[in-house]
Amino acid sequence: MSRLAFRDLCVWFGEGEDRVDAVKNATFEVPSGASFGLVGESGSGKSTILRALMGLVPNWSGEMVVGERKLGEKRDRAFYKEVQMVFQDPYASLHPRHSVDQVLSEVLKLHGFSDIDRRVNALLADVGLGPSYRFRYPHQLSGGQRQRVAIARALAPEPSVLLLDEPTSALDVSVQAEVLNLLTDLREEHGLTYLMVSHDLAVIAHMCEATAVMQNGEIVEMLSVEEMRAMRAEHPYTRHLLESASGYNPNAEQRA
Repeated sequence: MSRLAFRDLCVWFGEGEDRVDAVKNATFEVPSGASFGLVGESGSGKSTILRALMGLVPNWSGEMVVGERKLGEKRDRAFYKEVQMVFQDPYASLHPRHSVDQVLSEVLKLHGFSDIDRRVNALLADVGLGPSYRFRYPHQLSGGQRQRVAIARALAPEPSVLLLDEPTSALDVSVQAEVLNLLTDLREEHGLTYLMVSHDLAVIAHMCEATAVMQNGEIVEMLSVEEMRAMRAEHPYTRHLLESASGYNPNAEQRA
């Protein structure tokens, strides 16, 4: 059964002569409990799909389905309890004047939880941060620690789906693998479904079972990770990505 489904999704910005078609007729499904990747160069439309699902872009057509619910123009609280997003830059996505405790407590209160104290400590433990981090501010945390807080915030409503928008690209190489391994563990522990955007094929190979390759707003090829590792791509653009990816390792799941 699919947890996410996109059918002929089109997203555009501007109107008339100024219109830019960012996503063109994207169609794919993400099975429940799976991890699915969107890969492509900057400007290919992959992050726009995540933002459309979250209700962050105004102009779109086609169908987006979460579970059995077809999405309309607006997202209600029930949607945000089921679907959460982890953004690329953990410093920009956290309020600089809010402590970790405030960040997590506000989300929990918004979604109607009452045992805030216990849940904040449990969320910090889930992402590998102890209670000593609870009253720190973003500027007192490293990049990897900030992203762990952002992941904890996304987990707070107990969602079934996490959207991951280049979640490690703003981090030092030394901590990227730690965060990816944390996400892998959390997916298994919580039965999560992932839709992940990355320009890094090694990251997709490590995290996902399948991927859609995007170019100029269109999905040009769908590949399993096994096909990626075997370099079995049919579309010239996909072959170009595989051949030119710096540091791409077909056996990337063995890394880190």
